[in-house]
Amino acid sequence: MDSLTHSRSIWKKAAPYLLIAPTIVWYGFFWARPVIQAFYGGFFDLNGHFTLDNYKFVFNDPYFLQAIFNTFFIAIVSVAVEFVLAFGLSLLINIRFKGAGVFLFIATIPMALPFVAIAAMWKAGLATYGWLNSFLYHVGLIAKNGKIVFMSGNKWPSIFVIIIIDAWGVIPSMMIILVAGMQNLNEELKEAGYIFGGTRLTVLRKITIPLLKSTITTALILRIISAIQIWAIITLMFGYLRLPTLVSQLVFYSDQRAPADPVYYQRALAYSVIVAIIISSIVILYLKVSGSFRKEENG
Repeated sequence: MDSLTHSRSIWKKAAPYLLIAPTIVWYGFFWARPVIQAFYGGFFDLNGHFTLDNYKFVFNDPYFLQAIFNTFFIAIVSVAVEFVLAFGLSLLINIRFKGAGVFLFIATIPMALPFVAIAAMWKAGLATYGWLNSFLYHVGLIAKNGKIVFMSGNKWPSIFVIIIIDAWGVIPSMMIILVAGMQNLNEELKEAGYIFGGTRLTVLRKITIPLLKSTITTALILRIISAIQIWAIITLMFGYLRLPTLVSQLVFYSDQRAPADPVYYQRALAYSVIVAIIISSIVILYLKVSGSFRKEENG
């Protein structure tokens, strides 16, 4: 009997680790291994000799500081705008008004489109003679010869075009996470807030948002990581170097320059390590500021 109890105790302790073992193996082979190879490769030249030239090249790259500024400006503004809009839409859907299901279906359509399709659609629309200018003309908002040049060569119009396109494609996924969180809230707590004289704004600020803290944290972390990694839409809309970001520069050196000169592959590895460190640091900083680490420690 003691032997059976002992075996059950061992199995009970080992079961969680056995269940997550396939995931650990998958991450170890498909994630950890490439990361280690990239980190290792960034410190060596084509002959296998240790060198810091790859990192020196990255920090001396004339586009590096531009890439950092563009990446963080787009990430900060887009995440802020997308969260506010997604949260507002989530509150609207959570009311469960008549037709909310249809509205939710229509609102999530952009989420089903790949970035290539989104970029192609908006590039066609934002062209000088694209469908957006055509629409504005037919509704009388612009004259026949008053075409708006949305995709001008200026930096700031290009940045805000990217933010708008990115928001259009990403808000639905953020909204779905927030809607799921809202639908799992205890409605009795909100009703108690109203009973004790709370207004809608008070209940939202002091009950709903605090209860949604873990959901909001998840949504924001996923969105911050995605925003920092933005490059596909930028590249498809404007090509390389016109609006450089950290990941677009990485792709530029690995896909455009490396085939002609293999040394750029090593430099791209150094770029990838720097991007990974930046993303990890931001996520850790956000978790620390939001109190998630303290919550885990208390748990």
